[in-house]
This record gives sequence, C-alpha cells and structure tokens, in this order.
Amino acid sequence: MNRSSQAASLDDSVRHPPALSTGNEYIKRGTPQFMRVTLALFSAGLATFALLYCVQPVLPVLSQEFGVSPATSSLSLSISTGLLALGLLVTGPLSDAIGRKSVMVTALLLAACCTLLSATMTSWHGILLMRALTGLALSGVAAVGMTYLSEEIHPSMVAFSMGLYISGNSIGGMSGRLVTGVITDFSSWRVAIAIIGCFALASALMFWKILPPSRHFRPIPLKPHTLLINFRLHWRDSGLPLLFAEGFLLMGAFVTLFNYIGYRLLAPPWSLSQATVGLLSVVYLTGSWSSPKAGAMTAKYGRATVLLFSTATMATGVLITLFSSIGLILLGMLLFTAGFFAAHAVASGWIGPRARRAKGQASSLYLFSYYLGSSLAGTLGGVFWHHFGWHGITAFIATLLALALLVGIRLRNKQL
Repeated sequence: MNRSSQAASLDDSVRHPPALSTGNEYIKRGTPQFMRVTLALFSAGLATFALLYCVQPVLPVLSQEFGVSPATSSLSLSISTGLLALGLLVTGPLSDAIGRKSVMVTALLLAACCTLLSATMTSWHGILLMRALTGLALSGVAAVGMTYLSEEIHPSMVAFSMGLYISGNSIGGMSGRLVTGVITDFSSWRVAIAIIGCFALASALMFWKILPPSRHFRPIPLKPHTLLINFRLHWRDSGLPLLFAEGFLLMGAFVTLFNYIGYRLLAPPWSLSQATVGLLSVVYLTGSWSSPKAGAMTAKYGRATVLLFSTATMATGVLITLFSSIGLILLGMLLFTAGFFAAHAVASGWIGPRARRAKGQASSLYLFSYYLGSSLAGTLGGVFWHHFGWHGITAFIATLLALALLVGIRLRNKQL
C-alpha cells in the first residue's frame, strides 16, 4: 500500500471510527471498572438526593421562621424539583451532544455551590431562588447518570447496576433528611444546609476523579429539528409514554407522604422532636436494599410483574400509616419506601432498553415526568393536608397509586 492510500485509510478511520459494539467492550460485574462506576454513580446519586431533599424535614421550621403556610413552605422543595424537571429537557439532549461525564461533574459542582449560598439567604424569596438554581443544576446529573449506565454497563447487568444507582439515591435522600433534621434541632437549619453543601462538593470531586470516560458514547448534533424528531419518536412509542406516566404518579405519591408526615408527627398526640422526625429518615435504607433487589428480580419475573408488586407494596404502606400507633406508622413508612424505590428502579431501568435512539433524551423525559409529579403533587398535597388532615393525604396518595397500578397493568398487557 502506498503512502497516499495509507493516509486515506488513516483519515477514513479517524472520520469513521469502528463501533464499539461487542459484549467484551462493555463493563462487566466483578471488574475494577465496574467498581469504579458503581462507587462514582452511587456517590453522585447520594449527593444529588441529599441536596434536593435536605429541606424536607425542616419545612415546619421554615414555616415558622418565615411565617408561611405548609403549602408555601413546600415550595422550597417543589421549586427545586420543578426546575430540575424543566432542566432535564435541555441537559439530557446536551449530554447526547457533548458527552456524559463533563455534564454531570459541572452540574454537581454548581448545585453544591448554590446550596451553600442558600444557607446564607435571609429572605424567603432568596431561598427560593437558590433552591430553583440548585434544582436546575441537578438536572445535569439525574438523567445523564441513567444514560451512562445503559450505555457502558453490559446489557445483562444494566438492571442490577441501575438498582445500585437508585440505592445511592435512597441513601442520599435519607442522609439529607437525617442531617438537616438532627442538626437543626441542636444548632440551626442554616448550619445543616451548609454541611450538606460541603459534602456535595467533596462528592463532585471524587466523582470527577474516579468515573471512567465513556466508551460507547456517540455524539448526536444538538439541533432543534433532531430534538423534535426524537421527541416525537419517544411519544409515539407504545411503552415509553406509559413509563413517563408511571414516574409522575410514583414520585408524586412518594414526595407527598414525606412532605407532610413531619407536620403530623410534630403535632399532638405524638409531639415528636425535630431530631426524632429527622431520624425517621432511616426508612430510606429499605430503598438501598429494595432497588437492586427489584432490578435483579426482573430477570426472573419480568419488569411489569415486579413493578406492580412494588406499587401494591406502596399502597399497603400508606394505608398502614392511618393507624395512630407510632410503631405501625413507622412500619407503613418502611413498606411505602421500599416499594417506591423498587418501582422506580424497575421503571427507570426500562427506559434505556426501550428507547430506540437518543437515550439521553428519553431518560430526560422520564425524569421530567418524575420530578413534575414531585412538584405538582407535593404542593397539591398541602391543600389536602390543610382541609382533611392525614386522611386527606392518604386518600390523595392512594388515588395516585391506583392510577399507577392501572398503568402497570397496561404495560404488562402490552408485553413490552
């Protein structure tokens, strides 16, 4: 072969690199790369949910300090999840264009900085602004992490690794609530929020250091026309819109319970302390067990069956919280939490294999619906709490879960 033909071949290989498609090139369980990915995504999920939900146990404290109603106080969480949902419509496609790791690292750093700033705000509107920016930044972690796993992990282990990622989310949600709940009782909510922000900064640096670069990522030009074509493709799919609806209903039910359970337990006849209410966040540990367990069970029983069982477990749990015994209330919260994280692990792990193209955008649409449910249902629940107390909250959540069961049945009947 002469020099000119060699140069032509080299140029062609640069412009058209060989596809990495064989199973041997995916990250498999038991390898050092799998451990690095697991630890990195676990820490990112932990930090993301700690930042997002750290205000939830102190909603009654914010109500008192700023003189706002429970529904208005819940905006400090709802505005974050709402902006996160909107941001997903941009950050998912952005990661399809420029890469996964760079988007996630930048997003986590910005969210940590905004959280630190929120601890210094003296006005209610200032807090809402910082919380909105925090949610917007976190959109760059939420969907992209799921997409990274679906691209880089061996297909046979995607459901399992997604479960581990979700377990990091559950522990993050617990840690954020636990730290702010306990420290607020002994110091102040501002100190608690600042500690969460510092932890997130450290997690972002570790994430940047240990996460392996993408090997199967193929950039898609960030063009409005392409985005619109992919958007239509996702919504015309027979299964994806049902999964989007499932995320909306499940997350709406979950956030509603934890937004207002604190108001209930701080009042008579329980009159628990803020620290004790914060300690109840240990129920999130059930999610760190149930999410990878559910992911593994899908191989044996099928996604739809595990999803329906997990949703039914949530419904059972919320009904048990109607009893006045604190032990039964805790049992109900345990079942509810375990069922939620299992159902979310199954539904979110279903997106990557189901999407035909633009998987980042598909994951973004799922999480857009997921966090939109958090914002709308989480705030609307305040109306039910104000007028009907815990019975109203239970009825509202039960309605959402009944709809989620119907969606799950449709998914099973379609045999997707």
